[in-house]
Amino acid sequence: MISGWSQKSDWLVHLLVCAPIAFFGAARCMAQESTPDRTILTAKSNLVLVPVFVKNKSGEPIFNLKARDFLLTDNGEHQLPSLELDADSEPLAVAVVIETGGLGAEHLADYQGLGPVLDALIGGVEHRAAVIAFDKTPHLLLPFTSNTDEAANTLAGLSSGDQGAAILDGVAFAIKQLREQPAGYRRAILLLSETIDQGSETTLTDALHLISDTNTAIYSFAFSSTQAAVSHEASKLDSKQPGPAHGCFSRTGADPEYQGHYSKQVLDCISQLAPPLRLATMTFLAAKDTLRNNAAKSLAELTGGEFKPFHNAKNLRAGMIALSNDIANYYLLSFRPTNPTPGLHALHVSTKSGTRQVVEFRREYWIDESPQQTSQVPF
Repeated sequence: MISGWSQKSDWLVHLLVCAPIAFFGAARCMAQESTPDRTILTAKSNLVLVPVFVKNKSGEPIFNLKARDFLLTDNGEHQLPSLELDADSEPLAVAVVIETGGLGAEHLADYQGLGPVLDALIGGVEHRAAVIAFDKTPHLLLPFTSNTDEAANTLAGLSSGDQGAAILDGVAFAIKQLREQPAGYRRAILLLSETIDQGSETTLTDALHLISDTNTAIYSFAFSSTQAAVSHEASKLDSKQPGPAHGCFSRTGADPEYQGHYSKQVLDCISQLAPPLRLATMTFLAAKDTLRNNAAKSLAELTGGEFKPFHNAKNLRAGMIALSNDIANYYLLSFRPTNPTPGLHALHVSTKSGTRQVVEFRREYWIDESPQQTSQVPF
């Protein structure tokens, strides 16, 4: 079953931040600017939802943890989390977003026969699915329908586009379509693309704001934009950050979780050390750089989703099946920020058991700067 977000009945303050708990889990909802493509939200409580996946060093999920087993910080400040239960029964709206331009044209055959996999990922909840293709521009190929067979047939009949690969534009277009779905539906995007954005008009800052303050979870399956795999080690902070040998900032002797992900290691370390304002600023800069260097991976991680590389139809299906097996094992933590300042907030979650467990979690959320503006919540 797909876990997700349920609407809260005690909305009072102009802030509600939600995050996806699992594959098509509910993502964040947040106060937004009043523009044609952005809707101001009025929420009744400053509740933040944080999806968390805990596994051992062998990659096996860890079950039966309680709220008291987690340590959670918001901009470096410790919070008191609760554990949300039974959040997987709400209806679901999912946009399948596929790159048909650029290198995506070489992978169109990989998307045939995905109907059973989509059914397994969605689960037995009320749902609607749409199909969006993009090259230099996004195109709505199939409006939202409750028939996943129609979505699968659309994926099987895709045509090649131009040479564009505007990932951020495609995602922005999908979020706009998802906003038009009925209130109470969880929102999710299944992104099938290369790793690097090429030619989007959506800026990195706008993309970061968009994915940080909407209730959309993004799950990416991507093939490399280059013949050599794109490096996961984009420098986001000072790459010469000092530190003790084999210590928090050391590039040698690091925990296996961080191999090839030095910037993630540094952010995790600083989340325990840096003042809140500096931590939020560094998180913002880091997030922009990850969007630049690997848009598909960053979109998934920033929204609390998952990223999986693929090369052909066989390992695409294998990755989707593996993802569906992870779904039921997510924890959904919630907390009310003790310092709800406007802007980007950096989240960090760990377990009290320490290095024996690997924790994957939503890493940021956004609080809007206009708390006096209101309108109906479209969720």
